[in-house]
Amino acid sequence: MTPEPPHGSAAATEDEPAPHRHLAHTWQEARQLAFDCATPIPAAPVLLRDGLGRKLAADAEALVDMPHYASSAMDGWAVNGSGPWILAEPGQRLAPHQGSPIVTGGLIPPGAKAVLRSESGTIAADEDGLPVLQLGGGAKPGEPRNGEHIRKAAEEAAAGEVLIKGGTVLNPAHLALAALAGHDTLPVLGKAVVRLVFTGSEVITAGIPRPGEVRDTFGPQLAGVVEMLGGICAGETKIGDSYAEWLTALEDTDPGAEAGAAAVPQPPARPGAEPLPADVVITTGGTGRSGTDHLRRSVAELGGRLLIDGIAMRPGHPAVLADLPDGRFIIGLPGNPLAAMMALSTIGGPLLAALGHQPLPAVTEVPCGSMIDPDPGRTRLMPFRLVYGMASPAQHTGPGMMRGLAAADGVLVVPPHGVQLGETVPAFALPWGRPLPELAVPKDKPAPKRPARKPAGSGGPVDWSELLG
Repeated sequence: MTPEPPHGSAAATEDEPAPHRHLAHTWQEARQLAFDCATPIPAAPVLLRDGLGRKLAADAEALVDMPHYASSAMDGWAVNGSGPWILAEPGQRLAPHQGSPIVTGGLIPPGAKAVLRSESGTIAADEDGLPVLQLGGGAKPGEPRNGEHIRKAAEEAAAGEVLIKGGTVLNPAHLALAALAGHDTLPVLGKAVVRLVFTGSEVITAGIPRPGEVRDTFGPQLAGVVEMLGGICAGETKIGDSYAEWLTALEDTDPGAEAGAAAVPQPPARPGAEPLPADVVITTGGTGRSGTDHLRRSVAELGGRLLIDGIAMRPGHPAVLADLPDGRFIIGLPGNPLAAMMALSTIGGPLLAALGHQPLPAVTEVPCGSMIDPDPGRTRLMPFRLVYGMASPAQHTGPGMMRGLAAADGVLVVPPHGVQLGETVPAFALPWGRPLPELAVPKDKPAPKRPARKPAGSGGPVDWSELLG
């Protein structure tokens, strides 16, 4: 178990971290640990309707000939030989000069040599007044030729033929093809099943909050972000601030079944679908050290261990990563929305990537559009906008704000020693954003010397918002 860092001042907040408080992991260490602690979830079969966007774990072969019987490609008549044709009962063997009605996709009867299109034939009476099929005025010369308008068995694929290569990300056409090939399920690489636990008795889910209340910022978006990061959100639960509620929420893997907990309304479940057990539980709030913060105590009560207990970064430094004896991981996000998103990007993204057979999320470099002063001992995560190819730190990026992140192109990873104007800085893309442009740097170009810094307080993020329109 990671040693618990010493408590800081009781008055310390996300905005004003306690001085001299030791935090167990740097930002780089925390994301790498979150990635390394997980083993990829084994491949398993899923129903075709659940396979969209999943990666196929093995080649998918045709289980039968496709099509598995000869069928008609047109509405019309199955015929044997040249006309006129005596009409026979549908499905019976056709002798020469006999025909029977058939629809598109219909089974070709024994003896049939071709299909005459409905617009190419007409029913007339022979000299005895009996109905016969004749060529109509719309028939082309020589119609119907042998085999015309007949879909032969195995025309698309023979049984055993590989239709979809392993490693393919399944799209809707792949799922339809698999169904045609006789599959009910397909084996796909594992993904983490995630359950969300929202906390806080002061949180409301609708309307304008009164003083002392806050709007729920996690319910509308956290499940979607989990999906973008590679997880499968299988349930949401809202609890209050008591230890009993926390303990019950973490020990129960059935969303909404907790005594005293309110289940968040979910989309209608597929008929017959069984609830999926969670691989990861993500909680919001309760990661501080006040009397209503019960995450660490609950993890200890359940026999778990803290893998990460605080990160030397801001915002989001109270983030927690733990594991339980039953194999589940617990991600504890701070209650402030921007802090929570930065913590989720730091430990949640790498953890879900590792569980889902994906590489560690990429970190690239971008040139910084302003000077950023040092903050010794802490990495700062700053949403930014790209302005003329340079990263300009966004405004409105307090731990409880979302305005800056909503308009951001990515997040700067500002090292504790700060950044000079024009210097390259590590950065990562947002789960919902476009990939960041690659920075081309000549390999033989010497690194520029760091100029002397301006006195503290003389610089800071440049507000280029007026240039953005």
